[in-house]
Amino acid sequence: MSEERLSGPDEGVQNTGPRLLNPWVLAALAGLVLIPAIRPLLRFEPDPPPVLRELPQWRLVDQNGEAFGSDDLAGEVYVASFLFTRCATVCPRLTASLRQLERRYREEGVEDVRLVSFTVDPAHDTPDLLRDYARSRSLDLERWSLVTGAEPEMRSVVVDGFALPMGERLDLAGGLVDVAHAARLALVDRDGGVRGYYGSDAVGLDEVFHRTRQILAE
Repeated sequence: MSEERLSGPDEGVQNTGPRLLNPWVLAALAGLVLIPAIRPLLRFEPDPPPVLRELPQWRLVDQNGEAFGSDDLAGEVYVASFLFTRCATVCPRLTASLRQLERRYREEGVEDVRLVSFTVDPAHDTPDLLRDYARSRSLDLERWSLVTGAEPEMRSVVVDGFALPMGERLDLAGGLVDVAHAARLALVDRDGGVRGYYGSDAVGLDEVFHRTRQILAE
């Protein structure tokens, strides 16, 4: 006698009712929705950098032979750099980095910022030589000034003001000249306060760019 197979009342009928999702799947779906929504609340925005030191009033001469100083920059944010036209080591790279920074300001619509380059070889770097230096490197002189002056005045600004080194000029073999100086950038606010010193590498340029925008937004 063969066994008869008993069929339940629901056999062969598909269950079309709602199914409960795995709780791990629900959690993942919730995360996909909630995380983008709360991300702006979690983003850390550092405070603007503090004032490290106040610059004294200064008056020098720009690449056009015209008087130029702190009064001309009052109310403006600027990035200061220190170089000299006969420099064959650090300065070409520094100038190239500053051009990248200036281009980024322009491309991202950061208009209210200036660049000012102080020569550390003022006995040689006349306004004409500074202008030739700027033109040979396609610097935008609408927002970029190169300044020189008597050596005591330059030391007063660079050493006493920015607290950066400015060594004696050294005549090297082969007609080369060197002046020990800082290959750093200084960010100055609208009131003449130094807000930070930054490297001229990719990391330093990125930091000074974002710090500039913070100060402009104050």
